[in-house]
Amino acid sequence: MEKQAGAAGDGVGSGPNRKPWGSPTCGPAAAETVDSPTGSHVEWCKQLIAATISSQISGSVPPDIVNRDNKAGRRADFMNLSALRYGAQVRMFQNQVPLLPGETMQTSVKDVMYICPFSGLVNGTLTITDYKLYFTSVERESPFILDVNLGVISRLETISVHNQGENTKGLELVCKDMRSPRFAYKTEENHPDVVEVLAKHAFPLSHSLPLFAFLYKEQFPVDGWKVYDPTAEYRRQGLPNESWTISKINSSYELCDTYPSILVIPTNITDEDIKRVAVFRAKHRIPVLSWIHPESQATIVRCSQPLVGPSDRRCKEDERFLQIIMDANAQSHKLTIFDARQSSVAVTNKAKDGGYESESFYPNVELNFLEIPNIHVMRESLRKMKDVVYPTIDEAHWHSAIDQTHWLEYIRLLLAGAAKIADKLESGKTSVVVHCSDGWDRTAQLTSLAMLMLDSHYRTLRGFQVLMEKEWISFGHKFAARVGHGDENHANSERSPLFVQFIDCVWQMTRQFPAAFEFNELFLITVLDHLYSCLFGTFLYNSEQERSAKEVQIKTVSLWSYINR
Repeated sequence: MEKQAGAAGDGVGSGPNRKPWGSPTCGPAAAETVDSPTGSHVEWCKQLIAATISSQISGSVPPDIVNRDNKAGRRADFMNLSALRYGAQVRMFQNQVPLLPGETMQTSVKDVMYICPFSGLVNGTLTITDYKLYFTSVERESPFILDVNLGVISRLETISVHNQGENTKGLELVCKDMRSPRFAYKTEENHPDVVEVLAKHAFPLSHSLPLFAFLYKEQFPVDGWKVYDPTAEYRRQGLPNESWTISKINSSYELCDTYPSILVIPTNITDEDIKRVAVFRAKHRIPVLSWIHPESQATIVRCSQPLVGPSDRRCKEDERFLQIIMDANAQSHKLTIFDARQSSVAVTNKAKDGGYESESFYPNVELNFLEIPNIHVMRESLRKMKDVVYPTIDEAHWHSAIDQTHWLEYIRLLLAGAAKIADKLESGKTSVVVHCSDGWDRTAQLTSLAMLMLDSHYRTLRGFQVLMEKEWISFGHKFAARVGHGDENHANSERSPLFVQFIDCVWQMTRQFPAAFEFNELFLITVLDHLYSCLFGTFLYNSEQERSAKEVQIKTVSLWSYINR
């Protein structure tokens, strides 16, 4: 993040406000405003989709030509970034490097040239720690600071440097958050190679080093790991009841190693039947309850695809399982399955032993394909988006350039799919089953967005944290694989911005209905910053089982400890 020190004003060194994440117009106090109906938000979600279709959301308005490297002015009103990131007094007018508790210096190189795409060349000192790259310059009227946490770096590239005097080496940091800062520096025998030091600490797992979260020693008055208690969250929803029970059948992760230890399943199904259903579902991800409507008892159930294969295999236990889910809702004698995939892909998956539920074998079940492309399409879409917005924006061709990325088209598909799910529960009083292929990517996007629309609790600051912990983290979204924490293999086809898409969808909703939410853009940006940073343990690893094995809750700090302090 680039900063002109003078922009921080009198707030330099002070901690953030106690409630920096909210808006004075949001939360319970504003619950009766026109754009903030209480309880279910299905109707305004329909409005949102209509607005999305007509205007492609916010893409119709050319943005200010401002990039992530130079946004200090926009955010200075409610935070000082140095205080936010480092939690310590920072004297920005002196050439000092603020260190986090547990952070150590690795190397420092003088006479480095930052090749700024906005304000030209900046000469200064480049410091590398085991957590960040920190560039400072005092040659300008206002001291200049650029800091990049190493976790956000996707790859390092050497570049050609011309007409920079003795600065003959060039380096580009290609970052996961769309930035690509460039530097030119000298080759000196008494300094370790900058690229080597950066690679070692930007990709620690590839160099047999721990992620920085395991070195970070900041103390907070709040234990963020206590934000999400699955049993308490299910009890808030009125569970268990006569139809649903809170089960520990997966307590040792033997049933499904990517599911949480605590699951909500139907009461009148045996453990043996559940095990047979697990064999019939991809990755053993059986249908489990995510949310129950407080009035109709209609439910959102999530799972993975059935393994029907090319021969249309059947599983009587799976068919009975879905019938029990349907019967648990006395308001409707139907069940709707929302398959997030494109129908053509679902058919193709049958040849790979996957597939979808046949309406012939599942009576009173309606199958809907939401036609959302896969992770590889989304990765390419974000790559195109980066080309459009960084380092400069071509306002004359803004609309066509954005259209060609298809990013907003996919955001619309996700919001429209979530609204269909929410409407089916709220208006149709019908239970739904949501899945994609494995049930940890598009499924998480759709269930969490639908729950955000249906349940006002999830639109509070704490409730949204619970939603992310529950639907994304505990249910096994593969954060390590999708983000690539500490891994230098930037070309890994497993990487994809699914969680970024989800946050973008939430941001679109907060833009249209700001008074319906207890948090704002700053909170969402902070969440994304620390999706990459590896400062906190919250988004590390691929599953609850992996985090338990790595003792993440014991050895690292939760992001919510910082947010809720």
